[in-house]
Order: sequence, then structure tokens, then C-alpha cells
Amino acid sequence: MRLLLDTHAAVWWLTDDTRLGRRADRLLSSDKHVVLASPIIDLEAATKAATGKWDAPRGITASLVLGGAETLPITAKHAEATRDLPLHHRDPFDRLLVAQAMVEDAVLISADERLDAYGVRRRW
Repeated sequence: MRLLLDTHAAVWWLTDDTRLGRRADRLLSSDKHVVLASPIIDLEAATKAATGKWDAPRGITASLVLGGAETLPITAKHAEATRDLPLHHRDPFDRLLVAQAMVEDAVLISADERLDAYGVRRRW
């Protein structure tokens, strides 16, 4: 199974934060699954840090790749897929992650239950 990390899940996994769901931690730690890290994670973290909303770490995607994750580049196909998504969620970073998960047939690892409205496969 291919697992795509939402930003908070990526940070919590890297920092061994107890807010990471047990099921998500088991999935991410299994050798049976491929963990995907999107540069969207760094873009969201940088944006939130610049606006003072979150003191997010730098280089999240690079750290994930060093730990064995695969980079999932943002493509025009991913961006275009957001066009067909209803506005259940107005966060552009989450919308793009949902589109990536759908296009790439990946499971989105996220605590955000609002993303379920898109019909994306989400685990936590």
C-alpha cells in the first residue's frame, strides 16, 4: 500500500509525537508499505511558519526521504485534479494532498476527518 503523509502526520511521525495515531504509526512503520512524502508538506510548513501560525521545522520532506520515504513530486495532473474537488475543505495544501492521494491511488495518513468528505482513503 502507498501511504501519503499529511503535514501534521509527517511532523508527528518524525518527532515521535504521541498525537500520531497508533494505527497510522503501525502502517508507517511497516516494511509492507511505501511512504510517500510530498513537497506540499514543506510548502505548508513554510507558509504557516512565515505567517506565525506554527513554528514548523525545516526540511521535513528531506528528513522523511533520509528515513526511507519516497518523494512524490507535485505534477500538473495533481494540480488539475483539485479542480474537480468540491469545496468541503478550503485549505489549498490539504486539497492538493487529497488530489495527489486520489491520482496516485494512495492512502492519506491524516487526523483530519473533514477530508473524508472527498471519498479519499484516509487512515489514522
